[in-house]
Amino acid sequence: QVQLVESGGGLVQAGGSLRLSCAASGLTFNNYVMGWFRQAPGKEREFVAAIKWGFSRTYSDSVKGRFTISRDNAKNTVYLQMNSLKLEDTAVYYCAADRDTGGSVRLDRALVDYWGQGTQVTVSS
Repeated sequence: QVQLVESGGGLVQAGGSLRLSCAASGLTFNNYVMGWFRQAPGKEREFVAAIKWGFSRTYSDSVKGRFTISRDNAKNTVYLQMNSLKLEDTAVYYCAADRDTGGSVRLDRALVDYWGQGTQVTVSS
């Protein structure tokens, strides 16, 4: 049984930082593109960042330069370091896993194989 368990969410002031973690089990971690999506109230779930086992990365334009995705393949864990947080970063953040079929790093919401339960990130003024 595959499980993705997020942690590290919380309340932070604008300009602050948080680091999210996602521990994966039940899958061959290196065979999966790992990433993060987020969903704000009343909005669709949107892509944030993704990383392949070889550490190729991609980011949405809205977080590029502020967020950093990384993975520890020995610990089956993916991280999202979020710096310079803005009010509009407030959302539930979801860890995602999609089997790597080759090519450039990407995560398509419709093709994600596994989702975590989500962790709330709230940025206050």
